[in-house]
Amino acid sequence: MKEYSYRQSPIEVYGVPFFKETGRLERLPEAIRTAIPRLEFLGRRVPGGRFAFRTDSKKLTVKVVFETLTPDIGMSLYTCQSAYVYRGSHSQPTYLGHVFPVNYDQKVFSKTFDLPGDMDDILIYMPRNEIIADMTVSIDEDAQLLPPTPYAHPLPVVFYGSSITEGGCCSKISTGYNSILSSWLDCDFFNMGFSGAARGEFCMADYLSTLPMSVFVCDYDHNAPSADFLKATHEPFFRRFREHHPETPVVFMTMPDFKRDADAQMRREIIHTTYENALASGDKNVYFVDGGTFFSAKELPLCSNDLVHPNDLGMFRMAEAVYPVLDRLLNA
Repeated sequence: MKEYSYRQSPIEVYGVPFFKETGRLERLPEAIRTAIPRLEFLGRRVPGGRFAFRTDSKKLTVKVVFETLTPDIGMSLYTCQSAYVYRGSHSQPTYLGHVFPVNYDQKVFSKTFDLPGDMDDILIYMPRNEIIADMTVSIDEDAQLLPPTPYAHPLPVVFYGSSITEGGCCSKISTGYNSILSSWLDCDFFNMGFSGAARGEFCMADYLSTLPMSVFVCDYDHNAPSADFLKATHEPFFRRFREHHPETPVVFMTMPDFKRDADAQMRREIIHTTYENALASGDKNVYFVDGGTFFSAKELPLCSNDLVHPNDLGMFRMAEAVYPVLDRLLNA
């Protein structure tokens, strides 16, 4: 079989900022990781990272090599340390299965999939939790490897937020709400969720502003240590972003309102105030999505595993709520 690294043309890497310039699988450059030390590890892992190509091979082997491998209290090896393989169009992909380590000592692992042998698109989601040293694919000797079919909306949607944005705790990174939206809308995206560590710093606003984007989705309230902290940072963070992107649509989201307590309501009001103030100033490209509407209190046990992080059903409900806004912005 012929082996190709994710670095080799014509394989296309999606969801990894500035990969073509740096060749590095990381979401944040060293300068940002130094400025915000809690992002040192999180900034080097690539949830939402994908690589894609077309092939007519009848066999496909996917191999993963990790630099790190650490247990996650809320997610299993099947969930956050696996690569997920799809065949077919972006909007109607067929799930082929996942490539996973069998224990926390196995940093090199692979799996072979059977394919029909017709020329078709392959999309592989990189593992969510770990720093990746290498990923390769192997195809039949007589098979072709061609560039993937482009997204209908190649300019990415950028999602900035908490562990929920990053993909916790759905069963696989490809069922995170932003991944679901990418499929439904046939759009590229950057997952800039940072578990427990998204706090609206100015240097983060400046960095995110350098990313190519069609829409910016801002959803970091879960990581604000308090409502007062959120009040002090949320509107300044937005205004800092607006200095660089005066016309880019911005979607403000609030966290799925699991606890429905006074603090959660205060956080919602703070974010809604940022939205209202933007409208009052003449900004016609801001939108508001209320996380408290994603699912009801009765549905909560079905939509979350810990009353904080959505499971697959919870992520699906989130995607349903956000879809009409992004559909209008991308397709109107």
